[in-house]
Amino acid sequence: MAPPTETRGPVRQRWVLLGLIGIGGIAASALSSWREDHALFINASESLPNWAFTIDRGRAPKRGDYLFFVPPATALVRAHFGENPGAFGKIVYGMAGDTIEHRGAEVLVNGRLVGAMKQVTRRGEKLTPGPIGTVPDGCYFVGTPHPDSFDSRYGEIGFICGPQILGTGEAVL
Repeated sequence: MAPPTETRGPVRQRWVLLGLIGIGGIAASALSSWREDHALFINASESLPNWAFTIDRGRAPKRGDYLFFVPPATALVRAHFGENPGAFGKIVYGMAGDTIEHRGAEVLVNGRLVGAMKQVTRRGEKLTPGPIGTVPDGCYFVGTPHPDSFDSRYGEIGFICGPQILGTGEAVL
């Protein structure tokens, strides 16, 4: 004999609730696992075309990838971004073994033009030309096509190396 209809409803609701709790626990566990190796980055600058990125902390960057890093604690970085600046995101233009050179204001990676340097910031502060020569092992030369990008073209940023690197990004939005 079937149980009365009035008790089947509450029993079904309990099973649905338990199922939802189980699914929620699995989803929370998966999200927690994802967070160990990934992050979400919201871009506040005009130098990159996208405003949201996921960061993979375990993937080695390749040429053309977005690289997210902690900028060096230079006076100019502090003046423009504060004592604890957020992460920077740029495009990998040069990798270990590549050659960086300057021809006047032009910056070249392996003979290919990647940008031009300015002498001063928008506020009139002097900018130092960035590194030249061979990109060291574990380091990257980064930039963007934006003319006002604050990147490896300038000595205040320079090469981005090991401990500074947060991860490689993928544009989301």
